[in-house]
Formats: sequence, structure tokens, C-alpha cells
Amino acid sequence: QVQLVESGGGLVQAGGSLRLSCAASGRTFSTVAMGWFRQAPGKEREFAAAISWGGRSTNYAGSVKDRFTISRDNAKNVVYLQMNSLQPEDTAVYYCAAGTSRIPTSVLRDYDYWGQGTQVTVSS
Repeated sequence: QVQLVESGGGLVQAGGSLRLSCAASGRTFSTVAMGWFRQAPGKEREFAAAISWGGRSTNYAGSVKDRFTISRDNAKNVVYLQMNSLQPEDTAVYYCAAGTSRIPTSVLRDYDYWGQGTQVTVSS
């Protein structure tokens, strides 16, 4: 059993920044990749960013590359998503997910545990 708890969401103006956190427990956190996905109203859940088990490799969706940064602290069992230059189209519920392997894939089915999500709203 794995528990993932996201925090850090909120309302921000366009051009602003937020940092999301995901606290993990229940599995050996440092042995698997972690990912962030997001789901806007009326849309399917989509990949945003992922990081390998040791943090050396990252993977980003084209829409967030160069604006978002994923990182992890294995000593604290926390993964972060630093989001800069936020735009209204970034508005969504953001979900943290634990992978089934060490590889930071963008494929939703490669993640088997999910948090409850945190709302990010960007106003224009």
C-alpha cells in the first residue's frame, strides 16, 4: 500500500509560480520513478513531468518544458513540481503518481498509485 498526499495548489495570476509537493509513504520511495499528471475540466488526465528513482533523469511534456521543474528528496520521501510562468491553460487538478519501475515514463498506465490531487487555478 502506498499513500501519496499532494499539497501546494491554489489560485495564482498568469505569469506567477507555485510549488507542488507530494509526500509519499508505504513503499520504498527511492526505488521507483514518480510522476505528475494533470486533468483539466472535461479533459483526460495528461502527463506533465516525471523523475527517475534517483533523480538523475527527468521527462517533461512539451507544454510544460522549460517552465516546470520536477525534483525529489528521497531522504524525505517527497517529490516536488516547481511551476513557473503559469498560464490559464495550466489550470487543472494536479496528481502525483508512483511508478511501477525506475523509468520516468509519460504513460499513465505505468503508474499504479495516485494521490487525491490538488487544484491549480491560473487567472488571466
